[in-house]
Amino acid sequence: METKPTEISSSKMFGGYNKRFKHFSTTLGCSMNFHIYFPPSSSPSYKFPVLYWLSGLTCTDENFIAKSGAQRAASAEGVALIAPDTSPRGLNVEGEADSWDFGVGAGFYLNATQEKWKNWRMYDYVVKELPKLLSENFPQLETSRASIFGHSMGGHGALTIYLKNLDKYKSVSAFAPICNPVNCPWGQKAFTNYLGSNKADWEEYDATSLVSKNKNVSATILIDQGQDDKFLPDQLFPNKFEEACRSANVALLLRFQPGYDHSYFFIATFIDDHIHHHAQALRL
Repeated sequence: METKPTEISSSKMFGGYNKRFKHFSTTLGCSMNFHIYFPPSSSPSYKFPVLYWLSGLTCTDENFIAKSGAQRAASAEGVALIAPDTSPRGLNVEGEADSWDFGVGAGFYLNATQEKWKNWRMYDYVVKELPKLLSENFPQLETSRASIFGHSMGGHGALTIYLKNLDKYKSVSAFAPICNPVNCPWGQKAFTNYLGSNKADWEEYDATSLVSKNKNVSATILIDQGQDDKFLPDQLFPNKFEEACRSANVALLLRFQPGYDHSYFFIATFIDDHIHHHAQALRL
């Protein structure tokens, strides 16, 4: 089956291009879409560092590209943005679309171990298959210089993937991440279904659990959290992550933003700070 990416749309923006591609994912066993924002370049031989964005529950590869406004800063900084989808699609697994917080649009960036959900391997897709695909098909990208960030479920994905792969990413940041999924309803529902009932398996995908095991985090972790986010009290738990970082001596810049909620209006407001945060790390 053809696994090479096919371009399905292209729009010019801030001198660069938003391009959408589709390909067959051997990891997930289905066709997948992803977006790349290519900044403008004065030299055909220049290779852009890459910044992966992981979206939240219910999102596709399109939300961030259409709503975040990240392209302005990415264009100025010369950083390519990569936005994959949030789960496999079109597999028609029974129950995959029964709720908005599990199944389709809710891959949680893990590798499921339960037979029914065996195609839900977004961790391997983001960490292994997608970077390899990019490196083999887009000579203008320097995939060895990479950073990662995300929102909500995608913030959880960015933090956990970074903490498990410090050699692969120069920096990490997140907007309103699910910091301690083993202790919140979203995480408990997803982990029970995808990973089974063994809580030790859950901790492998919990940023608060993982940060204490990683003594070699050198880059400062940046998190923005809206204070008026309705999910803050029951689902997100940034304070637990902050405590874990303090205990592990990991540098964290956690910023509570008064009046902001969980939406892309919040993300668009602070996105430039995050792009600069990563551009700085990618230049080192």
